[in-house]
Amino acid sequence: MSITISQPDFWELFSETEEIQNQCADKFETICPYPQALGQGNLRYIHLREGLELTIADYQLHDDLILKSPERQHSLEFTFYLSGGHKNQSSSALAGQYAICGSGVAPKESYEWLASQRTLAINLHIEPEFFCSCLDLHTEQRTVQLTHLLGTPEQKFYVRSGNTTSVMTMALQQILQCPYQGVTKRIYLESKALELMALLISEELALGQSQKDVCHLKPDDIERIHCAKDILLENINNPPSLIELARMVGLNDCTFKRGFRQVFGTTAFGYLHDHRLEKAGQLLAAGEMSIKEVARVVGFTDRSYFAAAFRKQYGVNPSLYLRSHQKQMRNSA
Repeated sequence: MSITISQPDFWELFSETEEIQNQCADKFETICPYPQALGQGNLRYIHLREGLELTIADYQLHDDLILKSPERQHSLEFTFYLSGGHKNQSSSALAGQYAICGSGVAPKESYEWLASQRTLAINLHIEPEFFCSCLDLHTEQRTVQLTHLLGTPEQKFYVRSGNTTSVMTMALQQILQCPYQGVTKRIYLESKALELMALLISEELALGQSQKDVCHLKPDDIERIHCAKDILLENINNPPSLIELARMVGLNDCTFKRGFRQVFGTTAFGYLHDHRLEKAGQLLAAGEMSIKEVARVVGFTDRSYFAAAFRKQYGVNPSLYLRSHQKQMRNSA
C-alpha cells in the first residue's frame, strides 16, 4: 500500500508538529518529529551560518510514500543517503548514493520513498550567494564548469546522482557521531559540511573535465550566434526555445549552446535574463509603467520571481527603485 500526498499537504502535517518541536540546548539546532500519520522518527535542522543549513533525516515510513511536488524555485541541495532513498521521473538516489540539485526551477514531478527501509539521510541546503562566496564565482575568472549549478529563476535546475565515496562516508559518519556541544559542535559540523561540499565539487569538476570538448567556431558560426542573440532580444517576452533558436540560425544544438557561452560568457537564457533585468531597470527609471506592467513587458510571468531577480541585480526591491526615481524626477521638475 502507498500513500500519495501533495507537497503543501506534506508540509502542513509537519507544521502540526510545531508544538512538540524540541529546541536543543544548542540554539542553532531544532528537532522536528516526523508526522505520526506517515511514520516514526525525526528531522534535525541545524543552522550552520547564513546560507548554509544541515538537515539529518532519520525515520521509518508506515507505507510507501508518493509526494507530488509542483513547479517551484529550488536552492542548491546536496543529499546523501546512508539508507533508504528516493526515486522520481528524472533521477533516483538510493542507499550509498548522493543527489546534487542545482538552483533554479524544479519541475512538477512525483517523488517516491519506500517503507521497506529506514531512511537515514544528510542534506546540505546551500543558498547560491553562499556558494558563490565560497568559490569566488562572482569574479570574471569564475569556474565555468560549475555555473550549471547556479540556474537563473527561470532555468530548470540541474540534477545528478552518484555513488558516495569512502571519504564522503567517513565525513557523514563523523557528522552523525559528532562528539561536541555548543559553539564547538557548530564549527565542527560546518567544517564537515564544507568538506562534503568540496568533495562533490571535486567530482563535478572531474566530470566536467572528462566531458570537455572545445568548440572551435568558424567566423560564420560566430555571426550566426550573434544573429541568435538579436532574435532573443527581439522576442524578449516570448523567446523561442534553444532548439528552435539553433535551427533558426542554422546551427546544431551542441555547437549553438557551447558557442553561445564561448562568445558571450553565459548561456543564451542567462544572457536573456540579464537583458530583461537591464530593460526592467530602464523602464522603471522612466516612471511610465507600473511594476506589474514592467514585469510583463520584459517577460517575467511571476511577479515574485521578478522581484527576487531584480533585488539580486540592483540591491533593492522594484517598488523602492521605482519610488526613488519618481522622487528624483519630481525634484528635478
